[in-house]
Amino acid sequence: MIISVGADHGGFELKEQIVNYLKMSGHQVIDNGANSSDSVDYPDFAKLVSKDIQEKKAEFGVLVCGSGIGISIAANRHNGIRAALVTRKEFAKLSREHNNANVIVFGGRFTSFEEAKEYLDIFLSTPFEGGRHQNRIDKIEDKI
Repeated sequence: MIISVGADHGGFELKEQIVNYLKMSGHQVIDNGANSSDSVDYPDFAKLVSKDIQEKKAEFGVLVCGSGIGISIAANRHNGIRAALVTRKEFAKLSREHNNANVIVFGGRFTSFEEAKEYLDIFLSTPFEGGRHQNRIDKIEDKI
């Protein structure tokens, strides 16, 4: 699986750990930065990851900022992106089953690497249920 990853300075450390974990798990990773803890703007990284998904260069995305909130908002402004800020394993599962999320988001200051690994594994292995949920996705995408 090809996964696009990006983070601002507040998510840099967790992003680095996630990139290594994904590679060790056999995934291809597009690392869009940030490449240090120097201050940068999270919308730039949300845009890069979103573009990779829109252009089908990646199947899924991972985004990290300090809280996870700002980068989620920025990502969800892009067509076809359904970014879910995940803080519990149940949210990782439901974001895929019910919302067909294609980007998982973490707050680097609030999510441990152990939690992120668990949530990421659940997110990547959970299929979208479709059915009644597809109608809702279509409404989000303005297809209805």
